[in-house]
Amino acid sequence: MAETNDALTAAVLEHAATYVRTFNSGDAAAVDRLYTDDAISVWEKGHPASGAERREGLAEFLSAKPVLKNKVLESYVTSDTALLVTDWAIDIPATADSPAESISGIGLDVLRLGADGQWRFAIDNPYGKEL
Repeated sequence: MAETNDALTAAVLEHAATYVRTFNSGDAAAVDRLYTDDAISVWEKGHPASGAERREGLAEFLSAKPVLKNKVLESYVTSDTALLVTDWAIDIPATADSPAESISGIGLDVLRLGADGQWRFAIDNPYGKEL
């Protein structure tokens, strides 16, 4: 029996909450497991990053110990594909070399349902509305 759209939507929303917890843990390998193998992230306009570049960029960013807050504004799920529109904010603590920083945006994310039943980011576009 196929899952209902409500159950799929609930699973996608749980993935979003898991992402925040995992991101805030600072564990880059654990965060990477929440992405498909061929995922792209658009952290900079016109420069989608994938593969090793995406993973290395994520690990470098997480080394600054950022703290993510995220609110899902909209979610659309059909079969094995989901679209999330999120309002997010990240606080990056000060270091000896740099002051504290806050960044935010309205993100557009596409997720795919894996054969293992887990949702993963296929496209991570945190500045989707602004691009």
